[in-house]
Amino acid sequence: MLELKDLHAGYGRQEVLRGVSLCCHPGQITTLIGQNGCGKSTLLKAVLGIVPVRRGEVLLDGCNLKDLSCTEIAKRIAYLAQGKSVPDITVGRMVLHGRFPYLSYPRRYSRQDMEIAQDAMEQMGISHLAQARLAELSGGMRQKVYIAMALCQRSDVIFLDEPTTYLDIGQQWKLADTVKALAKSGKTVVLVLHDILLALKLSDRIAVMADGRMEKAGTPAEILRSNILREVYGVGVGQIAVPGGTEYYYERSERP
Repeated sequence: MLELKDLHAGYGRQEVLRGVSLCCHPGQITTLIGQNGCGKSTLLKAVLGIVPVRRGEVLLDGCNLKDLSCTEIAKRIAYLAQGKSVPDITVGRMVLHGRFPYLSYPRRYSRQDMEIAQDAMEQMGISHLAQARLAELSGGMRQKVYIAMALCQRSDVIFLDEPTTYLDIGQQWKLADTVKALAKSGKTVVLVLHDILLALKLSDRIAVMADGRMEKAGTPAEILRSNILREVYGVGVGQIAVPGGTEYYYERSERP
């Protein structure tokens, strides 16, 4: 289990996170939502040690992450960031970058590394692109390559920051199936999403952030009952039962 306890973090003199506490469980999808600039991406980076933690703790299965090296953290948490670079290499080589935490210098990939990369590409439906140049792909296809690279780390925890960027609606739902399968396999999955409706549909738990603080965390049903979405976004969300589950929709804002 990943536990954040009274986490304060920021850049320079600016404190971005203010006393954030949250538990993310194995086998579940936890999604961070909130308006732009509320601290969602900073929260992921603080857990990983990219942004300095000023106060509080981050525990993974009871182990304080501040006691682990960057390489050890990378073996336990895979991270797909926003705003990724596009190096001029093949898809297969890009996916293999996910094995870096397990390699010593000079990097030499084993047969097992190759097999893990192949499996990750097959999961994302891109194995036929292994020899294609990354820079020549569309934004949507590149995003699938980056996700495959994250899967290639074989970590118990997976952070995906806006993974649906550049994906069309069909690709988004395929990604949702992949994320659900990862959670079902026992992994702890943490997403950052702007799509509230997708978050409600996909998540086991939702954490709503505002101004660097954790405003509310709970199941999708608990989040809807709390009215926190209207408070944070100025819009409400309704739900309707349909064959096979529940669909969500936006309600008219009450703000002038």
